[in-house]
Amino acid sequence: MSEFTIILFYKYVPIENPEELRDEQRLICEKLGLKGWVIVAKEGINATLEGMIENINEYLKEFLSDPRFANTHIKKSAGTGDAFPKLSVKVRKEIVTLGLEEDINPNEITGKHLKPEELKKWYESGKKFKIIDMRNDYEFKVGRFNGSIMPDLQNFRDLNKEISKIENYKDETVLTVCTGGVRCEKASGLLVREGFKDVYQLDGGIVSYIEKFPGSEFEGSLYVFDRRIIMDFDPKEKHKVVGTCEKCGVFSERYVNCKNPMCNKHFLCCEDCSEDDGKAYCGDQCKMLYSPAQTV
Repeated sequence: MSEFTIILFYKYVPIENPEELRDEQRLICEKLGLKGWVIVAKEGINATLEGMIENINEYLKEFLSDPRFANTHIKKSAGTGDAFPKLSVKVRKEIVTLGLEEDINPNEITGKHLKPEELKKWYESGKKFKIIDMRNDYEFKVGRFNGSIMPDLQNFRDLNKEISKIENYKDETVLTVCTGGVRCEKASGLLVREGFKDVYQLDGGIVSYIEKFPGSEFEGSLYVFDRRIIMDFDPKEKHKVVGTCEKCGVFSERYVNCKNPMCNKHFLCCEDCSEDDGKAYCGDQCKMLYSPAQTV
């Protein structure tokens, strides 16, 4: 059993002084030796942190004692001790960037929360619904719910311009999903505002579902934004690899970054298609344009 824990959480709640909360968060995280990232905005807080189990528990004791965050849904998973290289605590305009001209306030408009247990019942009962995945395309490629669809999102902020591609589902029951739930708060709210009739969001995100129902409906692995890169709860003998190498097409869950530093695209690439240094160019154009001899 790991002596480290990773926690993932968010809370949409008005923060009168984000800079003050940022400083408080940085102070306690440094005191407890936590690493990861915390984003604070006037609309709330979003964070992923790793630390020793006892230090994470101490952090949560103080964090949850604040009335603003008392009922925050905390997701936990086993840590490695080096999931993050450092601690980053910042103030931003949004806790997850959607970049709408007219922003969505999830406390006023959002999809109905659907518990993982309820989604399991939907599957078992044969209910008709469509899962819309609100993650980035590279996350979707390595793991997803059976039959789910994804707008062409290279970044979450692309959703507003890509929403027309899913308009044919406006009159159906739709369920938005993402890693931990934070993106779906605004994404589902945007669908409601755009006239979708019956909109739900997966409460606690994909991580909460696969933790309770490993190997059930969700195939592949879950992309996470730390050094683990992917995680799953499937028994090894039942785990199904759905990701494919973007260069040769074989099944793979191995991510690399393009060797061209001006590109740095994050993509699936098997070991056989990597170069001597374990990296690879994402395409011939990047290979042709970039020469290590030209870099400083």
